[in-house]
Amino acid sequence: MMATRWHGAALVVLRTLLGWHFLYEGYYKLVLPAWSTAGTPLPAWSAGGYLRGATGPLAPAFRALAASSLAGWIDLAVPIALVLVGLSLVLGLFTRRGCQGAVLLLALFYLAAIPLDGVPRPGAEGTYLLVNKTLVELAAAVVLLTSRTEAIAGLDLLRQRPGLARHDLVGQPKVNA
Repeated sequence: MMATRWHGAALVVLRTLLGWHFLYEGYYKLVLPAWSTAGTPLPAWSAGGYLRGATGPLAPAFRALAASSLAGWIDLAVPIALVLVGLSLVLGLFTRRGCQGAVLLLALFYLAAIPLDGVPRPGAEGTYLLVNKTLVELAAAVVLLTSRTEAIAGLDLLRQRPGLARHDLVGQPKVNA
């Protein structure tokens, strides 16, 4: 099936929305401590709780990381990675790398806690069995990675050298004039 301009626009919207989610999650983690709605300070964000609570196939490795001397580095690296991936996807700058980063992070997040029991969890927004929001976002990131949205819209278009082939919205190569 040939993609249309609407497909291209929808892919760019998907890339922007996924990028915004990454960007805001990273930003929020970096600016904590923040303030609760009750006016009390919230503690600084840490990946430790997530790593210690891992239940997936990589749980032993994640728990070991939480207890290691790398924990402080992880607490800084995760939000910075989220912000960089988010900026990449929102701006369409180094988009392939941004999509690859999104796939890597989401795969790690999913493998840390695959929903296998299908029962409600405290603090969770829904009840999941195998498929959760992380897996859906992972699938969206794979779609974006394979769709070459950097050739549709974004700052990557400005980085291209004149005369190189560029893909139009229907995926057909066209030569820049």
